[in-house]
Amino acid sequence: MSCTERVRQLMVRRGVRYDRIPHREVYTSQEVAQTAHVAGRRVAKVVVLKEAHSSYIMTVLPASEHLDLGVFHRMTGRRNIRMASETELKELFPDCELGAMPPFGNLYGMPTYVDACFWDEDDFYFQAGNHHEVVRIRFSDYETLAGPFAGGYHLHEVMKPATV
Repeated sequence: MSCTERVRQLMVRRGVRYDRIPHREVYTSQEVAQTAHVAGRRVAKVVVLKEAHSSYIMTVLPASEHLDLGVFHRMTGRRNIRMASETELKELFPDCELGAMPPFGNLYGMPTYVDACFWDEDDFYFQAGNHHEVVRIRFSDYETLAGPFAGGYHLHEVMKPATV
């Protein structure tokens, strides 16, 4: 079964309303946001990390941000982490196009951490296995479906305004 179908079935089984928004084929999360005419802060970017003892962790942050491993370490206490390689991603997500993984670590047996930036948004957009459409659901529905670890933290370094 394709990744897209697995995600669709999860949403249907749980009675979650969703919209599929087709767009031209693009490969980065920022391009997805631009092509789908959605602010980058509302589009999920999935970054998979590997711990030294071979377990994997999914992180979900806005397309407009970059994962800060130092912040992630301080937030979770997890040590010896690195970004998963393309080869590992192909093995972990054989039913998805590379780089279009959905933000549901629970479908792949891995814990999921979600950035607090999404809390302020009603709608949540993500790729569900391909590079030519995005799915929109309510963020509260995403939390129910994915069961991510959440807290009052950001997975990226938040810039503090300079003091005068």
